[in-house]
Amino acid sequence: MRLTDKYVIEADKKTNWQKSIILFLGSQSISLFGSSLVQYAIMWYITLTTQSGVMMTISIICGFVPTFILSPVAGVWADRYNRKALIILSDSLIAISTLILAILFLIGYDALWLLFVMSAVRAIGTGIQTPAVGAILPQLVPEDKLTKVNGTNGSIQALVMLVSPMVSGALLTMASIETIFFIDVITAAIAIIILFVFLDIPVHAKALQKQTTSYFSDLQQGLTYIKNHDFVKQFFVFFAFFFVLVAPAAFLTPLQITRSFGDDVWRLTANEIAYSLGMILGGIIMASWGGFKNKIHTMTISSFIIGACTFALGFVPVFWLYLIFMGLIGVAMPFFNTPSTVLLQEKVEGDYLGRVFGVLGMIATSMMPLGMLVFGPISDIIKIEWLLMGTGFLLFIQGFFLLGSKVLIEAGKPEAVLHKLRNQGGRQHPDTGGH
Repeated sequence: MRLTDKYVIEADKKTNWQKSIILFLGSQSISLFGSSLVQYAIMWYITLTTQSGVMMTISIICGFVPTFILSPVAGVWADRYNRKALIILSDSLIAISTLILAILFLIGYDALWLLFVMSAVRAIGTGIQTPAVGAILPQLVPEDKLTKVNGTNGSIQALVMLVSPMVSGALLTMASIETIFFIDVITAAIAIIILFVFLDIPVHAKALQKQTTSYFSDLQQGLTYIKNHDFVKQFFVFFAFFFVLVAPAAFLTPLQITRSFGDDVWRLTANEIAYSLGMILGGIIMASWGGFKNKIHTMTISSFIIGACTFALGFVPVFWLYLIFMGLIGVAMPFFNTPSTVLLQEKVEGDYLGRVFGVLGMIATSMMPLGMLVFGPISDIIKIEWLLMGTGFLLFIQGFFLLGSKVLIEAGKPEAVLHKLRNQGGRQHPDTGGH
């Protein structure tokens, strides 16, 4: 990020930024809770009514393909237009479509294809919203507080993801799926009202300017920016490989538990709870500690822990020990996600943040499914334990690549250190490299 841009942004921030971020994260958490209830309800409804793997696959495809396709374009929108308005628009799109679906189900029109359409519409809303949310946080939060805020947000999201399946399951046993749809509409309305009425977010500079370039030109500029920005380019390559390698731990562990420890439902539930509790704890640690001064060192520790624990999942003979290692993976995940998000928010120029987060969203939604295209079929040929040990070893080794990258290590240094290096005629600031 250019120093002039940074000073303008910091000068424009209100002194009561804590109030603004509480309102913003509160609205997003309320919206996420409602969305998660519906997500689990749709998944379980399809499972219970069809018991078909094909139907579940179609549902999953509808839930991530639109986000993957839309993310780069949504990144352009997040740079061209009012980001707060985009978030409200996406929440409204999801709420209106959910309301229509609830009414249709209520009057007895409950065709399965409606749920597939709903999953796709929700994925479109997510695709629009994600780059805008990632880019808007630096407009609300002082730069030195970004790690704390992102860590807190990670804990809140993990807590919501822990609670929502239990609440959704309880509601499905006591009420109809339409009830959950209506709850989502209400939570979305609350989130929209908070954003629209109570939260004043200044519009970023590019959105105030008259747009003279086409969408394609803006997208091309964003991709060129990433290509020429040494830190972002190397970071995205690492990010892509990282999420391909964590795919077996993310998707195949329930199958491994069923094969190796037993098909008791409580074991699968315990596995999810262990990971979610670990995520909550990891987010709290990041919010209070903040990580090492060099954020790349924090990400390296995460890669080491996740790699070692994934490797351990491949040979532990006792289930309670298995849960401990799964919980440690959850603890370590915010050590990767939080500093990586903050680094992009700090290092990328404000006018490009939306497009960069759009490409990041495209990578995040595609790499693990792509990994599963390889690891899924292999898991029917060889034991999942071998896949976990292999990918765990590679994740551990990948940590050394982080430490060995001069560009990433330089970018991870605190801003004060980089400023001192510039004043002393040190190495070129990585933010300006390639421009």
